[in-house]
Amino acid sequence: MDDSRQLRLPLVWLITAVGVTIYGMIQIFTYLAHARAQEATPPLNFTAAQVWTIAAFYGAWVIPALLALIERRAAIWASLILGGILVVLTTLAGVFDGIRDSGHLVVLVLLAVTLPGAAATALSWLRLRAA
Repeated sequence: MDDSRQLRLPLVWLITAVGVTIYGMIQIFTYLAHARAQEATPPLNFTAAQVWTIAAFYGAWVIPALLALIERRAAIWASLILGGILVVLTTLAGVFDGIRDSGHLVVLVLLAVTLPGAAATALSWLRLRAA
């Protein structure tokens, strides 16, 4: 397999990770805008465990891309399973937040996370079938 085709799958997983980052930033800004509009900004108090959990979740988005670089069947399976779980969890959380906060978050999570995540999942499956 040539280099451009070999790097296509990790690139699609990285595009999904960038979409998750963009979605997360817009979600935070939407929350702050709603809180400021009510003129009662609630304090954001996180414990150390909560901050580490959030960092680990968003950091885990790099793992499917790194696993996709490995040309072994087990690594591609791990990339497919972990990436699929991350896409499903982020989509469900985004739809829930969009229903709760505002509808544009639902559209954003579907465009920025679910669409490239579905493409990455499909491409992972095709790579598995070819291996």
